[in-house]
Amino acid sequence: MSESETEDTRETPTGEQASKRTDENVACRRCNRKQGLVGKYDINLCRQCFREVARPMGFQKYR
Repeated sequence: MSESETEDTRETPTGEQASKRTDENVACRRCNRKQGLVGKYDINLCRQCFREVARPMGFQKYR
């Protein structure tokens, strides 16, 4: 068998299917919303909840 025949040629889904593939169905910690998540630094808050708690967490608004 050649190398090309032994490789797995299935394409990996991206985008919307990526969360299903990696089993990461993340939701907001406060309101359980799944859209508009701020996931940087593993915050996992939706953008509305993040605006409410950002200052007490130590974030500053620059504009």
